[in-house]
Amino acid sequence: MINYHLTITGHVQGVGFRWSVYQLAQQAGIEGIVMNKNDGSVYCELQGPIEIVKQLIFKIKTGPTPYARINKVKIIEGSLQNYHHSFQITH
Repeated sequence: MINYHLTITGHVQGVGFRWSVYQLAQQAGIEGIVMNKNDGSVYCELQGPIEIVKQLIFKIKTGPTPYARINKVKIIEGSLQNYHHSFQITH
């Protein structure tokens, strides 16, 4: 299991980005959260088996919705958390 924290910048708010990440995470069985930040970025915490998390990060980097434009994805490793076996869109 791995836990990564992502900060995604670009045109990522108001384009269905969080919802698309949510759907991808649900399909992959990944736990965590996704939320909009006040600076216009999107923040994600992804937790699960390393290969599945890496596949999800690849999909995020390539834009999970055709309306998003990704400029940068900053990734740092976090510690394992208790997300109660779910993935949530938070505020």
